[in-house]
Amino acid sequence: MDIIFWLANNVFGTPAILLGIIVLIGLLLQKKTASQRVSGTFKAIIGFLIISAGAGIIVGALTVFEPLWKEVFNLSGETLSEYMGQEVFNTEYGSAVTLAMTLGFLINVFLARFTKLKYIYLTGHMMFWTTTIFAGIAVHTSPDVSFWRLVIFLSVIMGIYWTVQPALTQPFMRRIVGNDNIALGHTSASVALLAAFGGMLWGNKENDSEKINLPKGLEFLRDSNVITALTMGLLFLTGAIIISFKDTPGAAELVASSGNQSFIVYAIIQSFTFTAGIAVVLTGVRMFIGEIVPAFKGIATKIVPGARPALDNPILFPYAPNAVILGFLGSFVGAILWLVVLGNAVGYIFVPTMIVLFFHSASAGVFGNLTGGVRGAVMGGFVTATVVAWGQFITVRFLLAGTVPDTAMWAADSDMFILGPVIRLLAQLLL
Repeated sequence: MDIIFWLANNVFGTPAILLGIIVLIGLLLQKKTASQRVSGTFKAIIGFLIISAGAGIIVGALTVFEPLWKEVFNLSGETLSEYMGQEVFNTEYGSAVTLAMTLGFLINVFLARFTKLKYIYLTGHMMFWTTTIFAGIAVHTSPDVSFWRLVIFLSVIMGIYWTVQPALTQPFMRRIVGNDNIALGHTSASVALLAAFGGMLWGNKENDSEKINLPKGLEFLRDSNVITALTMGLLFLTGAIIISFKDTPGAAELVASSGNQSFIVYAIIQSFTFTAGIAVVLTGVRMFIGEIVPAFKGIATKIVPGARPALDNPILFPYAPNAVILGFLGSFVGAILWLVVLGNAVGYIFVPTMIVLFFHSASAGVFGNLTGGVRGAVMGGFVTATVVAWGQFITVRFLLAGTVPDTAMWAADSDMFILGPVIRLLAQLLL
């Protein structure tokens, strides 16, 4: 058991190490030279860490963006005193979550080996959070469940989810990427699929976001970095100007966070920082994919014939960078709308977690653009905000109340919200 927990924490819980080992195994199975094994393994790990660093830059900018717009709309989050803290939850159920995550991955590999669903889920941090949220729902449904009963229940659920989810999105991934080498392994799959189907019904795929015709004087807008900087710059600048004229403690605190620098200039710099984060992610994706796809052929040939790696959603960004930003814009508008509706209709203050909204609406934007062009991308973002807003309300108020960690407010994702009621029903029947 100590060995299993060590592996869960240090291998499955450390995505760079897990992916590096996967690449090394693939290269060993292909009998590559020592030089090729070292180079391929190291470059895959470095590429993944570049992606993580870029994501960190994006998250850092969004941690300024989020309180900025909360202050603009005078928002405050739900009181979390009635919810169990993450540390308390980990102390009580962390062992079951860790063990279930490890066994669930082995079930995923087993299913990939012996069924037609040839996908191996490799997004480690999503494996942890999904198992944690589903554990909370199961425990809330059946508080007296035994340790092993909970572990077995979660292991089977996770193993099936990590195998089926990439298979459902692969028909669209194949068209986005242009080949069948990689799959999407991320909890934004549900909104991505909704965006793709919505784009078919209401979009116009001929109006591809990456092929928009522009006047000669505006050709600079063909550069995705410029588009991202302009879009985020307008949002940051608008919010900063409004804050600068507000006389509230929250506004004063935000302005003070810029130090001696003008808060407006500080906000503009954050928009460029966000854009830089996107550029870093794209660089890391190219490097990482360039190593893991060839290496994975060894595993696909020797261990799980035909297997494909299911990877984190930044792998989508290079294929439609404009759609990524359009998706985020759609989710931003949707978040504002649902803030007003939920607040007035049910008295719930929706916490529009921009980090979740950005990464999930990015997937939805790319999938929506594939089938519905610009309209599909924007609609995909709006669908994301709708799922996250209402999913958060239902999950926090009904599925996890008093049980799960307060992190359910910001760590729970689209798939978790949609599958939450299903997990509760299964828990009622099986636990």
